Amino acid sequence: MENHPAGTLTVDQVAENLSAFAIDRADIKSLLGAIPQGHPIDLTRLEYELAILKILSVGWGLAFFIPATDTNKTPLTQTFWEQIRQIANSVSTLTETTTGTRIDYFGILKERLDTFVQQMQKHQAQKVNPTNVMGPVFANACGTPDDPVVILAGTKMFALTLGSVKEYLAAVKIKDITIH
Repeated sequence: MENHPAGTLTVDQVAENLSAFAIDRADIKSLLGAIPQGHPIDLTRLEYELAILKILSVGWGLAFFIPATDTNKTPLTQTFWEQIRQIANSVSTLTETTTGTRIDYFGILKERLDTFVQQMQKHQAQKVNPTNVMGPVFANACGTPDDPVVILAGTKMFALTLGSVKEYLAAVKIKDITIH
């Protein structure tokens, strides 16, 4: 993610940086490269699910790491998700153009988010570390609920993404929004 320590970024610039990070594939490729040779997981499906998890994890990081009292929280979150919606619409259109089948990629993101949130709420009373919940839920989304390699891949994606978002938000100064 771009960092401008000498300057202050607008909400739109921060949202753009975060959405670009959310769809960047470098760390996904790295996680895929760590899968043991001969492992029976469908790597295409794993990559697809890691991409979804990364996008959702960036959104989760915004919700979690920006204080509720920060006036930039709502506009930044809304702008980020609007940019993700635009990207998802492009993915949906491209998929329809190349395969002839229409998918609603943003709808898929929302469904997956609902699943993750339900599982987090289910384990909230036990005060379980969220990374311990996300790995198994991720593996289930991949169709391999008991696969430790897939659980670890999901756990790592979630934890690494949250760490990056936290670090970025701590380093960037967001220009305060002026309300007239």
